[in-house]
Amino acid sequence: MKIIYFATIFAAAALSLGLAVSCGKSDSNTANPNTAVTAPASPNSVENQTAPPASRSAVKPDKALPKVFYSEGGLAIRGTDPVAYFTQGKPVKGNPEFAYKFGNATWQFASEQNRDLFVKSPDKYAPQYGGFCAWAVSQGYTASTDPDAWKIVDGKLYLNYNSAVQWGWQKDISGNVSKGDNNWPALAKEKS
Repeated sequence: MKIIYFATIFAAAALSLGLAVSCGKSDSNTANPNTAVTAPASPNSVENQTAPPASRSAVKPDKALPKVFYSEGGLAIRGTDPVAYFTQGKPVKGNPEFAYKFGNATWQFASEQNRDLFVKSPDKYAPQYGGFCAWAVSQGYTASTDPDAWKIVDGKLYLNYNSAVQWGWQKDISGNVSKGDNNWPALAKEKS
Protein backbone atom coordinates (compact mmCIF):
# COMPACT_ATOMS: atom_id res chain seq x y z
CA MET A 1 0.00 0.00 0.00
CA LYS A 2 2.85 2.39 0.83
CA ILE A 3 4.47 1.66 -2.53
CA ILE A 4 1.29 2.63 -4.40
CA TYR A 5 0.98 5.80 -2.32
CA PHE A 6 4.57 6.86 -3.02
CA ALA A 7 4.25 5.94 -6.71
CA THR A 8 1.16 8.15 -6.97
CA ILE A 9 2.96 11.06 -5.30
CA PHE A 10 5.99 10.57 -7.54
CA ALA A 11 3.82 10.53 -10.69
CA ALA A 12 2.01 13.72 -9.64
CA ALA A 13 5.32 15.45 -8.89
CA ALA A 14 6.78 14.36 -12.23
CA LEU A 15 3.75 15.69 -14.09
CA SER A 16 3.89 19.00 -12.25
CA LEU A 17 7.60 19.33 -12.92
CA GLY A 18 7.10 18.45 -16.58
CA LEU A 19 4.45 21.13 -16.97
CA ALA A 20 6.60 23.72 -15.25
CA VAL A 21 9.64 22.90 -17.37
CA SER A 22 7.87 22.54 -20.73
CA CYS A 23 5.90 25.76 -20.35
CA GLY A 24 8.74 27.89 -19.08
CA LYS A 25 8.47 31.60 -18.58
CA SER A 26 8.91 33.47 -21.82
CA ASP A 27 9.47 37.20 -22.00
CA SER A 28 9.85 37.00 -25.77
CA ASN A 29 7.11 36.92 -28.35
CA THR A 30 9.30 34.76 -30.56
CA ALA A 31 9.83 31.68 -28.42
CA ASN A 32 9.15 28.40 -30.21
CA PRO A 33 7.12 25.73 -28.47
CA ASN A 34 8.74 22.42 -27.68
CA THR A 35 6.63 20.22 -29.90
CA ALA A 36 8.77 17.15 -29.19
CA VAL A 37 7.08 16.68 -25.81
CA THR A 38 3.99 14.54 -26.11
CA ALA A 39 1.29 13.44 -23.75
CA PRO A 40 -1.45 10.85 -23.82
CA ALA A 41 -3.87 11.60 -26.63
CA SER A 42 -6.45 14.25 -25.94
CA PRO A 43 -8.31 14.59 -29.25
CA ASN A 44 -9.49 18.00 -30.34
CA SER A 45 -12.39 16.81 -32.45
CA VAL A 46 -15.44 19.02 -32.67
CA GLU A 47 -17.47 16.80 -30.35
CA ASN A 48 -14.82 17.25 -27.66
CA GLN A 49 -14.79 21.03 -27.77
CA THR A 50 -17.45 21.78 -25.22
CA ALA A 51 -16.42 21.23 -21.64
CA PRO A 52 -18.92 21.05 -18.81
CA PRO A 53 -20.10 24.51 -17.76
CA ALA A 54 -17.22 26.16 -15.99
CA SER A 55 -17.67 28.16 -12.85
CA ARG A 56 -16.48 31.52 -14.08
CA SER A 57 -14.75 34.12 -12.02
CA ALA A 58 -16.52 37.37 -11.25
CA VAL A 59 -13.91 39.27 -13.27
CA LYS A 60 -15.58 41.23 -16.05
CA PRO A 61 -13.69 41.87 -19.27
CA ASP A 62 -11.90 45.20 -19.18
CA LYS A 63 -12.87 47.01 -22.40
CA ALA A 64 -9.79 49.20 -21.94
CA LEU A 65 -7.43 46.20 -22.22
CA PRO A 66 -4.90 46.60 -25.01
CA LYS A 67 -5.37 44.33 -28.02
CA VAL A 68 -2.02 42.60 -27.66
CA PHE A 69 -1.51 39.18 -29.22
CA TYR A 70 1.25 36.61 -29.26
CA SER A 71 2.81 36.65 -32.70
CA GLU A 72 5.87 35.36 -34.48
CA GLY A 73 7.20 37.88 -36.99
CA GLY A 74 3.99 39.87 -36.54
CA LEU A 75 1.83 36.90 -37.58
CA ALA A 76 -0.85 35.68 -35.14
CA ILE A 77 -1.20 31.92 -34.50
CA ARG A 78 1.68 31.29 -36.95
CA GLY A 79 -0.66 32.11 -39.83
CA THR A 80 -3.40 29.71 -38.73
CA ASP A 81 -6.99 30.77 -39.48
CA PRO A 82 -8.69 31.44 -36.09
CA VAL A 83 -12.20 31.11 -37.59
CA ALA A 84 -11.47 27.59 -38.88
CA TYR A 85 -11.19 26.27 -35.32
CA PHE A 86 -14.87 27.11 -34.93
CA THR A 87 -16.17 26.30 -38.41
CA GLN A 88 -14.04 23.28 -39.36
CA GLY A 89 -13.08 22.00 -35.91
CA LYS A 90 -9.37 21.99 -36.69
CA PRO A 91 -6.42 24.31 -37.31
CA VAL A 92 -6.22 25.37 -40.96
CA LYS A 93 -3.34 27.30 -42.50
CA GLY A 94 -4.34 30.80 -43.54
CA ASN A 95 -3.58 32.42 -46.87
CA PRO A 96 -1.66 35.74 -46.98
CA GLU A 97 -4.16 36.86 -49.65
CA PHE A 98 -6.83 36.95 -46.92
CA ALA A 99 -5.02 38.90 -44.21
CA TYR A 100 -6.33 41.38 -41.67
CA LYS A 101 -4.49 43.57 -39.16
CA PHE A 102 -6.03 43.45 -35.68
CA GLY A 103 -4.28 44.60 -32.52
CA ASN A 104 -0.53 44.26 -32.85
CA ALA A 105 -0.72 41.28 -35.24
CA THR A 106 -1.60 40.26 -38.76
CA TRP A 107 -4.15 37.45 -38.99
CA GLN A 108 -4.43 35.13 -41.99
CA PHE A 109 -7.53 33.26 -43.10
CA ALA A 110 -8.23 30.30 -45.36
CA SER A 111 -10.97 32.20 -47.19
CA GLU A 112 -12.45 35.63 -47.73
CA GLN A 113 -15.58 34.45 -45.88
CA ASN A 114 -13.56 33.55 -42.77
CA ARG A 115 -11.73 36.88 -42.87
CA ASP A 116 -15.06 38.72 -43.10
CA LEU A 117 -16.46 36.76 -40.12
CA PHE A 118 -13.41 37.73 -38.08
CA VAL A 119 -13.58 41.40 -39.11
CA LYS A 120 -17.25 41.55 -37.99
CA SER A 121 -16.53 39.93 -34.63
CA PRO A 122 -12.82 39.59 -33.80
CA ASP A 123 -13.42 39.08 -30.07
CA LYS A 124 -15.55 36.02 -30.90
CA TYR A 125 -12.79 34.29 -32.88
CA ALA A 126 -9.49 35.58 -31.49
CA PRO A 127 -7.90 33.25 -28.94
CA GLN A 128 -8.23 34.09 -25.26
CA TYR A 129 -5.33 35.72 -23.41
CA GLY A 130 -4.02 37.23 -26.62
CA GLY A 131 -3.15 33.79 -27.96
CA PHE A 132 -0.56 33.23 -25.23
CA CYS A 133 -0.45 29.84 -23.50
CA ALA A 134 -3.58 29.43 -21.37
CA TRP A 135 -1.67 27.36 -18.80
CA ALA A 136 1.07 29.97 -18.46
CA VAL A 137 -1.46 32.79 -18.04
CA SER A 138 -3.23 30.77 -15.35
CA GLN A 139 0.13 30.62 -13.55
CA GLY A 140 0.77 34.37 -13.89
CA TYR A 141 3.16 34.61 -16.85
CA THR A 142 3.08 34.30 -20.65
CA ALA A 143 4.52 31.73 -23.04
CA SER A 144 4.31 30.97 -26.74
CA THR A 145 1.73 28.61 -28.24
CA ASP A 146 1.38 25.81 -30.76
CA PRO A 147 -1.64 26.13 -33.12
CA ASP A 148 -2.20 22.36 -32.77
CA ALA A 149 -2.61 22.57 -28.95
CA TRP A 150 -6.08 24.12 -28.85
CA LYS A 151 -9.49 23.72 -27.29
CA ILE A 152 -12.79 25.58 -27.54
CA VAL A 153 -14.50 25.92 -24.17
CA ASP A 154 -17.79 27.77 -23.73
CA GLY A 155 -17.42 29.25 -27.22
CA LYS A 156 -13.89 30.59 -26.59
CA LEU A 157 -10.63 29.48 -28.18
CA TYR A 158 -7.73 28.63 -25.87
CA LEU A 159 -4.21 27.79 -27.05
CA ASN A 160 -1.40 26.11 -25.15
CA TYR A 161 2.36 25.82 -25.41
CA ASN A 162 2.19 22.21 -26.62
CA SER A 163 0.07 19.06 -26.25
CA ALA A 164 1.68 18.02 -22.94
CA VAL A 165 0.93 21.39 -21.35
CA GLN A 166 -2.58 21.31 -22.81
CA TRP A 167 -3.15 17.89 -21.28
CA GLY A 168 -2.29 19.27 -17.84
CA TRP A 169 -4.34 22.46 -18.38
CA GLN A 170 -7.38 20.34 -19.26
CA LYS A 171 -7.25 18.54 -15.91
CA ASP A 172 -8.89 21.63 -14.32
CA ILE A 173 -10.23 23.74 -17.16
CA SER A 174 -12.65 25.79 -15.08
CA GLY A 175 -10.06 26.48 -12.37
CA ASN A 176 -7.35 27.35 -14.88
CA VAL A 177 -9.70 29.60 -16.88
CA SER A 178 -10.74 31.38 -13.69
CA LYS A 179 -7.10 31.96 -12.72
CA GLY A 180 -6.25 33.01 -16.27
CA ASP A 181 -9.16 35.47 -16.37
CA ASN A 182 -7.87 37.02 -13.15
CA ASN A 183 -4.24 37.18 -14.33
CA TRP A 184 -4.76 38.34 -17.92
CA PRO A 185 -5.58 42.05 -17.35
CA ALA A 186 -2.22 42.72 -15.65
CA LEU A 187 -0.31 40.56 -18.14
CA ALA A 188 -1.98 42.28 -21.12
CA LYS A 189 -1.02 45.71 -19.82
CA GLU A 190 2.53 44.46 -19.20
CA LYS A 191 2.78 43.13 -22.80
CA SER A 192 1.45 46.30 -24.44
